[in-house]
Formats: sequence, structure tokens, C-alpha cells
Amino acid sequence: RSGALPGPRGRTLTLAMVLAAVAWRRLGGAALGGAAALALQQGGGGAHCRTDRRPLPLLSRLDSNKHPDDEKVLGVDPSGKSVVLRTLKNGAMRVRVMDWGATITSVRVPDKDGVVGEVALGFDELAPYVDGRSPYFGCVAGRYANRIQGGHFQLDGQGYTLVTNNGPNALHGGLVGFDKRHWVCQAASDTSVTLALLSEDGEEGYPGNLLAKVTYSLPTEGELRMEYEAVCDKPTVVNLTNHSYWNLQDGGARSVKQHEVQLAARLYTPVDETSIPTGEVRAVGGAMDLTSPTPIGKGLAQADGGMGYDHNYVLTSPPRQDGLRACGRVYEPTSGRCMTVTTDQPGVQFYTAGYLDGSLEGRGGAKYHKFAGFCLETQHFPDSPNHPHFPSTVLRRGEVYRTTTVYKFDASPSPPTGPIA
Repeated sequence: RSGALPGPRGRTLTLAMVLAAVAWRRLGGAALGGAAALALQQGGGGAHCRTDRRPLPLLSRLDSNKHPDDEKVLGVDPSGKSVVLRTLKNGAMRVRVMDWGATITSVRVPDKDGVVGEVALGFDELAPYVDGRSPYFGCVAGRYANRIQGGHFQLDGQGYTLVTNNGPNALHGGLVGFDKRHWVCQAASDTSVTLALLSEDGEEGYPGNLLAKVTYSLPTEGELRMEYEAVCDKPTVVNLTNHSYWNLQDGGARSVKQHEVQLAARLYTPVDETSIPTGEVRAVGGAMDLTSPTPIGKGLAQADGGMGYDHNYVLTSPPRQDGLRACGRVYEPTSGRCMTVTTDQPGVQFYTAGYLDGSLEGRGGAKYHKFAGFCLETQHFPDSPNHPHFPSTVLRRGEVYRTTTVYKFDASPSPPTGPIA
């Protein structure tokens, strides 16, 4: 968190851009996503900003419905705006990303025999993502990923009341979180896409005009890199993550009980009956101890009263020279696929999809039943604004929020050995 934020193609993300995006929207300009993108390119006249008023090339191309072969219009959002699906490629790896919710809809990688298959849960059509049926499949969760107790927190002596959407609590940004917003494409290539969003002051109860962007890239074959950045014009809280559900065997047709998980976490944060941290940071033990490779199914009955895992683990591995630390590794023995996660975040939410019930029909007609997938959501801790001893999620004017997580895929007939990363 420091200074100005370099953007793609030499652009810089600054507070002037936040103000320009807000002004553009209030003057009746582009849609919300377009306002963010316009500000990202044109800025607000500051030292690092452009001042011309030409439309963004990517926006013009989207609006004219002219798309290259790796892009297609998936449908329209509730406002009637086209939702574009883009395909990233590196070697045999394919990742599909749409601008609704900055959502990853598909990830395809080879198995131990070189056969490319699906490893992410999702839908072929747009409707389940926009009508509320999708349980956050593949989206960016925000402005605050995970839960805030009672939908309330205090910042600098002022209380803020959020929209609650998970019992008494606020979850993943509220009723209209970042997953239900139309992001705009700021830059795209065969191996990367950058999407931007403006979240205005007061949306879902959060303070400050927040300008956020995420870049998904495939720097090498088998590596999916996620980079998040944000600035705000007043103090706020922010916690962004990707909410992909993974199934390394078949993309969700079967359960993940045979997947072997290992987390670089000797601590976790216990929760109350509404999944809010009690404030304790406890050493792992019993079913919660995943420090060595463990079949996911082994501890499901003991975790959360049989609902499986939905817990924040505290990462305890040291950071590497690149600032990332080992987070977790999951191996699926039938396909031989392995996913290794590294991040600069202090925690990871390990969730085993205990709330799926078979009512959702996903890609290829698959019924997504309980434990059909798992999530490794790198994050700051849930309810951090109400626990001063947790790592802070406060973002202040003049600061930059920046975080990176990498998912690395490979395949082998034998399970991995040695350190996670």
C-alpha cells in the first residue's frame, strides 16, 4: 500500500481516477463498469492521468458486438448490456472469464495422460449467474469477501451498517456484491485480461468511492495468476478474493471426498453458530489439522457438524523472495491432477461446498451435489473490522490495496511430496 498504482499499458491508478469515474457516472455517462474503465484510461487530470475524452477501444469493440474468435457475447445483464466471455490460452490450458462479476466460468487443464478436462464448477449459460442461483461460482467476492458480524463495523469512531444477506451477517459484499456487477475490460490479450469496477460511496453500506481491478493471467502453461488492486477516496475496508469451486477429477460431476488436501496452516479461527470468528486463534487439531496430505472426506463428518469445512485457516509458512507464501496443495488420484496455491494473503477459507444440494444443474447437465467441489479462497480473516488483533483490512485515502494469488496446475500418476511450494 503505497503511492500510485501502475496499471496495464503504463496507466496509473490514482484517487483522481476515482473522482473522474464518479463524476462521469453522475453526469449520465457510461454504465458503472464503463465509468470505471473510462477513469482508468483517462484519469482526472492529475500528474499520472490522461485528460482526453476518446472512448476506450475495448468498450467500443464490445458495444459494436464485434469480437475476435476468443471472445463471444454470452447474453445480456439485467440492464440490457452485453456480457462478454473471453478465453485465455497458454499451451493446453484454457481459462474462460466473463465481465459479469469478473467471473471465471471454466478452467481446463491436462490430466496425467495428457487429456484436457474441466476442473472448475460453473454454467454454460449466463442466466444462473445473473438471477441469483449461482453460489458465487468463480466470481470476485467484494467489497468485503466473507462475513462481517451483524452487518456492522466501526472505523475511526464512526459506525457503518451494511446490507445483511446471510442470516444476521453481511456476506461477500451484501445483496449486490462485486459478483453481481458488470465489470469492464480494461485490457486483454491471449494470456491475460484486466477488468475494472467502480463501487460508489454507500453501496451496500460501505464508505468511500472504491476503484478496483483484477487481472487474470496465464504467465506459464498451468499457472493461473490473480492480481487485485484498489484505491478509495476515504477510509474503508476491503477484502477481495476469487470464489472458484474446484473439482480436479471432473469439474463437479462427482464429490471431492477422495481429493487429498494439505494446507500450510498450523492455526485457524474458530467460529460461532453463524460462522463468525470468536476472536480466538487456535492451533489445528483433529479434523482441522490438514498440515499433511489428508483425504477431504476423512474429516467431513467432524467438521462443522457434518456440513464439512467452511473455515479460515491462518497461513504460517514464511514468505518467499517474491512475497508469496505457500498456501495449500490438492491432489486428485484418479486424474493425477494437482493444484498448488501460493499467495501474499494471511489466510485462506477452505470450503467444501456443504450447501450444494443437487438442485443446481451445471455444465454438461451435471447435478452439483453436496461436496461436489472445494474452495481455497485466499483472504484476510472474516470479520476483521470487528477484531482489532486480526490483520487489518482498512484502506485509507492515498493508500493502494494490492494482492496476488497463484494457482498452479500439473499432473502426475504419483502424489506430490516435499514442501507445498
